[in-house]
Amino acid sequence: MITITAFSAIVLPIIFLVFLRFPAKTGMLYSAIIFISLAYFVWGVEGLPLIASIFEGFHQALTILFILLGAIALLNALRETGAVDRINQGFRNISADMRIQVIIIAFLFGGLIEGASGFGTPAAVTGPLMVALGFSPIAAATLALIANSTPVPFAAVGTPLIIGTGNVEGAGPEMFQEIALNITMMDLLVGTLIPTILIVVLTTGFGKTKGLKPVLAMLPWTLTIGAVYSVSALVYGILFGPEFISILAPLTGLAFATITAKKNILLPKDTWQEAMKEDFQVKEEKSEMSLFTAWSPYFIVVVLLLFTRIVEPVEQFTQQALDATWTDIFGVEGITSSWEVLYSPGAVLLLAAFISVYIQGKKIKTFGTAIKQSSSTVVGAALALFPTLALVHVFVNSDFNTMSELGTMPEYIAEVMAAGLGSVWLFIAPFLGLLGSFVTGSAVVSTLTFSPIQYNVALEAGFDQNLILAQQLAGAAGGNMICVHNVVAAAAVVGIVGSEGAIIRKTVLPAILYGLLVGVAGLLVNLIIL
Repeated sequence: MITITAFSAIVLPIIFLVFLRFPAKTGMLYSAIIFISLAYFVWGVEGLPLIASIFEGFHQALTILFILLGAIALLNALRETGAVDRINQGFRNISADMRIQVIIIAFLFGGLIEGASGFGTPAAVTGPLMVALGFSPIAAATLALIANSTPVPFAAVGTPLIIGTGNVEGAGPEMFQEIALNITMMDLLVGTLIPTILIVVLTTGFGKTKGLKPVLAMLPWTLTIGAVYSVSALVYGILFGPEFISILAPLTGLAFATITAKKNILLPKDTWQEAMKEDFQVKEEKSEMSLFTAWSPYFIVVVLLLFTRIVEPVEQFTQQALDATWTDIFGVEGITSSWEVLYSPGAVLLLAAFISVYIQGKKIKTFGTAIKQSSSTVVGAALALFPTLALVHVFVNSDFNTMSELGTMPEYIAEVMAAGLGSVWLFIAPFLGLLGSFVTGSAVVSTLTFSPIQYNVALEAGFDQNLILAQQLAGAAGGNMICVHNVVAAAAVVGIVGSEGAIIRKTVLPAILYGLLVGVAGLLVNLIIL
């Protein structure tokens, strides 16, 4: 029964969302009720820590809802000002092909946002932007989630790597650099293939014409874009360390992709638009707004995110000026929920939306209208996020129990997986990281939780510890594709609350493939190390 309880945090959401096809607000509520009951009665989680963990989840849900509000408000503001129409025209001047647009927006621009911010922000920004360009909402949400994978280990100026592995023996700059280089070497395979995987999902999952012809026609370009991203990431890792990989590599890829798409280099002559919303109307009337002005709010977002994370005085101010952190909830030491409001990407997105109204020549009430339009979507997402995050934090804090021999459920799951599988751990390590992100919703939390176990298994099995830790991080990045609260957020920002199960059914195979590719890449890197 102990094993059933630990794994129920993984199994219950899959049953309710994927197989029974419940919307997340219902499926996650049932999952949370059953799981929390098992945690209390079987795992022996104490009453007060249990309640504190539930409220920690509620508090963390508010931080995510704040980001969603900012992302949706920004897009609504740009719709009101006419900037979205101008951005659409600009993309048509580069390419009207949706296969090209998804690589530029979801993979490269999303990677840049991830490098600057993290916190699940890329899908919240790129999903609505793709919808504005005509993508069907479910296609936009699915593709945004799949794309938000490769850049994740180096998100928010290297946070998952530096913080996630900071509790391992020997942690420090030298170890972080070794792990980063192992990740970027694995990405010579994994990262290079992600653009192609995105095109496969787009054309086979959302196209009207079945078959791989639209994929094969794009192969020269997608493989080249993937290689440019991955090779440049390795070079930047060698030159500058892990902090700026997911900023510089996407910028390099964006420059290359834009130039080659504009000049139609390595691309087919046909224009693929089969994932277009049925009622989408392309506005042919030329906008008077400049393309720079239309894009300026997104430039502001990137600059502000970098400014608040790199410039130390600004970073300290935003972290301390408006701190809504709830420390030692209900007096339970160690159960704390952080929320530095001005440091949150939500604050940056809202500020960008507010500034955009002025830059693009509209009245202040346009911003108010955008906020009002966004509120109903945020409320819908809240109904799913509150039970989801409650489950997550009871799961993570399950060491507050009356069973002296039991630690946390994540640790128990890792030990069960490690037993007898040490000899093939190169293929298991990524999936442990992936499962961690699937349940906790965070590559940082997954890595913080599992990196000591991964390190010990690597020692016992005779593998390079830094390689196994790199696989943990890479696998955790792949878990973002199916993480429930990321999926809830991605569905909410494109206006399809309740379709979370349908999205997971489309992202689960790419997530599994991602884990397998990390395993194969790890094996190849291990041969090089030996």
